[in-house]
Amino acid sequence: MGRRRGLLAEMRRQSAIQARERQRAQAAYVRQQAAALREAERARKAAERAANQVARADARAAAEAEKARKQAYLEARLAEVDARNASLHAGLEELDQLLSETLTRDDYVDLQKLKQLVEHPLFDAGQDGRPLPAPPPPRYPLEPAWPQFEPAQPSGLAKAFGKNKHERAIQEAQEQFRGAQETWHQHCRHLQAQHSQAVQEHRRGEQQRLQRLEQAQYRYRQECQERQDAVERQNYEIDVFADAFARRDPDAVVDYFGMVLSRSVYPEGFPQSHRIAYVPESAQLVVEYGLPTIDVVPTAKEYRYVRARDEITTTNRPVKDVRTQYASVVAQVSLRTVHEVFEADRDSLIETVVFNGVVSTTDPATGQPVTPCIVTLRTTREVFLSLDLSAVDPMACLTHLNASVSKRPEELAPVRPVLEFDMVDKRFIEESDVLSGLDQRPNLLELTPNEFESLIQNLFSRMGLDTKQTRASRDGGVDCVAFDHRPIFGGKVIIQAKRYRHTVDVSAVRDLFGTLQNEGASKGILVTTSGYGQASYQFAAGKPLELLDGANLLALLAEHAGVEAKIVDPDKLR
Repeated sequence: MGRRRGLLAEMRRQSAIQARERQRAQAAYVRQQAAALREAERARKAAERAANQVARADARAAAEAEKARKQAYLEARLAEVDARNASLHAGLEELDQLLSETLTRDDYVDLQKLKQLVEHPLFDAGQDGRPLPAPPPPRYPLEPAWPQFEPAQPSGLAKAFGKNKHERAIQEAQEQFRGAQETWHQHCRHLQAQHSQAVQEHRRGEQQRLQRLEQAQYRYRQECQERQDAVERQNYEIDVFADAFARRDPDAVVDYFGMVLSRSVYPEGFPQSHRIAYVPESAQLVVEYGLPTIDVVPTAKEYRYVRARDEITTTNRPVKDVRTQYASVVAQVSLRTVHEVFEADRDSLIETVVFNGVVSTTDPATGQPVTPCIVTLRTTREVFLSLDLSAVDPMACLTHLNASVSKRPEELAPVRPVLEFDMVDKRFIEESDVLSGLDQRPNLLELTPNEFESLIQNLFSRMGLDTKQTRASRDGGVDCVAFDHRPIFGGKVIIQAKRYRHTVDVSAVRDLFGTLQNEGASKGILVTTSGYGQASYQFAAGKPLELLDGANLLALLAEHAGVEAKIVDPDKLR
């Protein structure tokens, strides 16, 4: 019994120990699970915090990127506005400086500087310019020598008892030596043959190279000669042109001043078209110059960017300002063109310039192309060169030159040219024209004074005037009285005819003006077969006088009377 109780007690003790161990293990497991849960929770929260931080960083980065994009777009739009305004102001300034721009450069065209110098490129033969490398000499191997094959001399007992064996060794060595020599000679002959073949191929290659080189040199010399001939032809043509210009050949004069006007640089939108005629008898150059329309003048005053609507708006200039600037453009181009003509004329070939500024456009009423003249002037060298163009007001300067300017140039309201370009007839016969003797057209210089005055009377009758021829006046007084029955613009017209070979003197123009005043006429017309000088045009400027030279007369006869005439000095045809 005692032992049983002890055993039971031991079992209870062991059981209690095991229970405590299980409790401790279970508690440890619980603590471990709790720790794992806490760690998992911490990791979850850390992940959430990290995710939130990333999200917040992405949002900030996206916001900053969007802000930067909007700022860049705003700056781009503002830069576009600045560029537009800069271009606008530069264009307006360029229009204001059309006249002053030409004063800073010399418009003279030096014909001699148009000549060219021949520039030949260096001859390049390429690889054919270098000789082919010569083949290297053959490299022969060393010739076999007997010592290389000779057997060693026997010694000791071999010398006494191996004599026969040594002799056989010598015979074998001699055979090997002779074979080696034969092989060496064959190899040398082969190398020599290869070298000879390479030398032959080198000679043929050199011959072909030299042939190609000679052909290339021949082509080079031909090309050089062609360049030389082309330059000499061009320089000769320049000399011929310069000589013709110095002789005041009308075609050469027209071409030269056409070159001068073509070299003038204008802003975009300016047509720069022109027609030129030259009357050598009166040293008069007539220029019909194409003017731009009012579209070349910007209507915008300023560009602005409206951020709320994301658009660029325009503030327009007052219409009056646009029209005023266009009138200034017309005046500046007129003065600039006349300035370029006189400045380029260092030989004083031109005494008088007639400028007609026309605009090529479409008549809105008919849809047909028209070229109304909106500014016209005639000025002499002396008068124009007395101007200080750097200080003038262009419009006031035109008034000073008695120019006729359209009252509404923006509407292309025309003015009457002081000289119609088509009235500058070029049908004068030069002394060198051998066909002039065969020309069947009537020669005005062969008419009698009465016949010539009758011709002038009939011409103005055809032009719509009521004419009456006066008695013979020996080129003084009144040759013809005409009446223009148009209201307001009409009245009595005094016509004086001069069948002259030489330039009409200014005294005839003064006499006509005196007769006009004595007769109480509204206009005086002087017609001649020759031309007028600078003094005549100066005197007639601003007065109710019209001077028609030989070229004008021929054009009027062809247009209104259907008469194709000519003006030729009969003495020069004999």
